[in-house]
Amino acid sequence: MTKILTNHFDEAKLHELETYKRLGGYAAYEKASGMKPADVTNEVKKSNLRGLGGAGFPTGMKWETVPPIERAPLRYFVVNADESEPGCYKDRVLLTRNPHQLIEGVLIGSHAIGAVDAFIFIRGEYQNQYDIVEKALAEAESAGYFKKTKISLMRGAGAYISGLDTALLETMEGKKAWPRQPPPFPTVAGLMAKPTVVNNVETVSMLPFIVREGGEAFAKIGSAKNGGTVLFSVSGHVEKPGVYEVPMGSKLRDVLALAGGVKGGKKLKAVIPGGTSMPPLVEKDLDIMLDFDAIRAAGTFLGAGGMIVLDESVDAADVVFNVERFLAHESCGQCTPCREGSFWTERIMHRLLHGEGVPEDIANLKRVGENITGKVICALGDTVGMVSRAWLGKFPEDFEGKVKRG
Repeated sequence: MTKILTNHFDEAKLHELETYKRLGGYAAYEKASGMKPADVTNEVKKSNLRGLGGAGFPTGMKWETVPPIERAPLRYFVVNADESEPGCYKDRVLLTRNPHQLIEGVLIGSHAIGAVDAFIFIRGEYQNQYDIVEKALAEAESAGYFKKTKISLMRGAGAYISGLDTALLETMEGKKAWPRQPPPFPTVAGLMAKPTVVNNVETVSMLPFIVREGGEAFAKIGSAKNGGTVLFSVSGHVEKPGVYEVPMGSKLRDVLALAGGVKGGKKLKAVIPGGTSMPPLVEKDLDIMLDFDAIRAAGTFLGAGGMIVLDESVDAADVVFNVERFLAHESCGQCTPCREGSFWTERIMHRLLHGEGVPEDIANLKRVGENITGKVICALGDTVGMVSRAWLGKFPEDFEGKVKRG
């Protein structure tokens, strides 16, 4: 099976510059440095690389929305390493095992958009990863790779909402992590109101392969309009939790097989494909292709690849309460529908789980969800409304049973 990002994970000292260079590291950046920025972007467009942080927007097209350099000479390249979605930990693994792959990707991306300043914004709780990346940056700088672009490391402060690109930019500016209402989009007015490209760790780490092997070679690995591979952080009721790299378009059952199947031979109840914010898939969906387009057609999202497997012992109402309680706690409070609706949803679920539910609670869950979705600035609010309705639609008996049994 083709591997791009995890290909050399058996190398114990992969995180060190000497090992990374021995395996061909920074050769792609040397190649990109001799190319015109537009040619680098064209290779990324040919690759069909899409944003692997959850949005799935074509990366090369995103870069092309940055204004011409004569109109905006100062621009920034930002890596979103604020991995906060429950169930997601692939970026943590990439930062730990192969930080130079990311750094090389940053240098390539910065060259493509003409940025002389780049930033890696890392989750505050990732102290070990911060130390590893900091050391790798020092190695790369000493080796002379920062002559054209300076890369700085920044830390978050534990806010889930900072995982959203515009909230992340607000945090970098020293402000409250409140998402911005586009337009303008960050590529036009981002950090300090300058054009800014924000890509996540996995997306940027793909760039060395694309430049080295060519965009068409990358595109051939995946499915139509979804190039390359994708990482899944598999957890929950599986025999072998871990990070697995598979070609875009692989089937859900193939990823479950890599993780050893459902633990203890129990029956599968649901799979959350991309982190707790995503609607679940069920057993009849095992042959769904795992790419942005196919999975969206199935009514859910690839998200950030945080795959959580749940067996038959799980109660859907328990899952929803756990997720909605988290979202209520992490709501930034900027949008009234999200600020109020998240806590209403949490309180309704609390009543259901503590024997105080009434028949109206089921209808109210749906109504509150409908009144939040599409009426807020960022995806957190949409998620509050989407999660409860999605699980209600798939497993109504788990919720109705709470009301009947009291």
